[in-house]
Amino acid sequence: MTTPVKRLPRRVPGWAKVVGALVLVLAVFFAGIRLSVIPGLKDLFGTDTHDRSGPALLKSVQDLSRYDAASGNFQVVVDLEKDAKFLPDAIRGTRTLYVGAGTVDAYVDLGKVGDDDVQVNGDRTSATLRLPHARLGRPALDPDRSYAVSKQRGLFDRLGDLFSDNPNGEQAVQKLAVRHIGDAAKESELTARAETNTRSMLEGLLRSLGFKEVRVSYGN
Repeated sequence: MTTPVKRLPRRVPGWAKVVGALVLVLAVFFAGIRLSVIPGLKDLFGTDTHDRSGPALLKSVQDLSRYDAASGNFQVVVDLEKDAKFLPDAIRGTRTLYVGAGTVDAYVDLGKVGDDDVQVNGDRTSATLRLPHARLGRPALDPDRSYAVSKQRGLFDRLGDLFSDNPNGEQAVQKLAVRHIGDAAKESELTARAETNTRSMLEGLLRSLGFKEVRVSYGN
């Protein structure tokens, strides 16, 4: 008769237990830092910022002949929400409240003024100029005055941020802010102000050169 031999459970080496415990402790500490659930950890593991960027390279040069005659400051509050189908917002979804501040310039392109658009009388006392209508430049978002008010994220989104950084997290709201600022500039009287300022500038300039009568009109 044979008696079955029971295999003894394999004993875990002591060094493996130490390594496993260390990994667990580090995981808890770094999770606490990312989720801000343990007070004081961010100060304990503070980081220093070093700018090691290379020098800026000049890629191209473009001559400008436009006169920037007016600039508008705009501010917009962007409320962007992204939902996942068939999942509640607490599980998957984001909502960002973002304050975007930026400027839009209005200019008159003097480079498009042709010879036929400028008429001067014989004794150079009267001048008539026909200029193109003022146009709007591209909206420029000011990073110093733009900021996220609040960010709401679902559980899956928080877990994803725990293990990876998302440098483009605010790119969507920033693009939306730029678009809204551009739309607001189109509805404003910024181009009309630019045309008035350009007319005043040219009238003052030509009168200082001896012209007594200066007429400035706009048309495409």
